[in-house]
Amino acid sequence: MVRSASEPPVKRGDEPQAVLSDVDFRPLYQQVKDAVIGKLIGGDWRPGDKLPSEFRLAAEYGVSQGTVRKALDELTAQNVLIRRQGRGTFVATHTPHRALFHFFHLVGQDGSRQLPSSRVLSVETRRATREEEARLELRAGSRVIRIDRVRDMAGRPAIVEFIVVAAKSFPGLARMPKDDLPNTLYELYEERYGMTIVRAVEKLRAVAATAREAELLGLAAGAPLLEIDRLALSIEDKPVEWRVSRCETRQHTYLSIVD
Repeated sequence: MVRSASEPPVKRGDEPQAVLSDVDFRPLYQQVKDAVIGKLIGGDWRPGDKLPSEFRLAAEYGVSQGTVRKALDELTAQNVLIRRQGRGTFVATHTPHRALFHFFHLVGQDGSRQLPSSRVLSVETRRATREEEARLELRAGSRVIRIDRVRDMAGRPAIVEFIVVAAKSFPGLARMPKDDLPNTLYELYEERYGMTIVRAVEKLRAVAATAREAELLGLAAGAPLLEIDRLALSIEDKPVEWRVSRCETRQHTYLSIVD
């Protein structure tokens, strides 16, 4: 649901005082960008909210509209904000469409896109391994939640993956019935836990299917798979989720478009 920020007119002589630091020597647009991020982190603007106009923000921060526009353009390019022609600038929200085009890169051989369905195999809470602690920047002895699932594309199993998150960041997640876990988990992170994923870092490599993976995907043991190792990051640029997906690619290919 979109909520619009109320925006009374700014009267001459009644403009808010600049809130940017006089001793911060970074470019002004970067300071404005960080100020906007601070409001997003603090909950002043929630996913789906409409931001004040560039004119209003310029008055609030004591800078030009061009400076504000540059800051908002960068946040839009980073998928933190969304520009809607004739409507304004909004805080990005996770939807199946956004998940399909921003975070899922397997496509059919003809380039067609399809968001896979998911079957959760198991959910467990346990102490983090050293690798999990390192990837998620957790303290030694921290507990994590691990989700194992299979994802189907065009009615056939295509992906085996595990997902690891810090248990302290997602209370109650492990107690949810497996069938209630949504297909696109980033929506759940945002709506239930206020944790917005804005970008992900992926590493790809070729691997051989283990006996279990081969059974789940209907392949021969040792069949080639594409492994996608993804670290999902929050608006604070902190790791939120570590996910490893092993994909059968006879009918699909990995597509990355660089603008």
